[in-house]
Amino acid sequence: MDAMKIITEGMIKENKPKFEVGDTVRVSVRIKEGERERIQAFEGTVIAKKHGGVAETFTVRRSSYGVGVERVFPVNSPFVEKVEVVRCGKVRRAKLFYLRSRTGKAAKVKEQI
Repeated sequence: MDAMKIITEGMIKENKPKFEVGDTVRVSVRIKEGERERIQAFEGTVIAKKHGGVAETFTVRRSSYGVGVERVFPVNSPFVEKVEVVRCGKVRRAKLFYLRSRTGKAAKVKEQI
């Protein structure tokens, strides 16, 4: 069991981003296309955080041309360059899956003052 703990310690990022469910974040992701690499930004609302430790993930949702797009990012992935908090949201739920059925202004999250 100790060997497993040693293996997982090196995989966890030291400077993990600080954000909560309901925050609007901009995730910079490294994308490899053939031989080239580029960084793509994905901005949206964090609707869920799951697990913990090495397997910790968060789900970001945004509306693109009227279509809802969700992406799940591992927190400790080397492809996730950085996570910037654009605005802090005020929510009373741990998971915001109810936003999937809402469109337009109804899908907005109040800002924390």
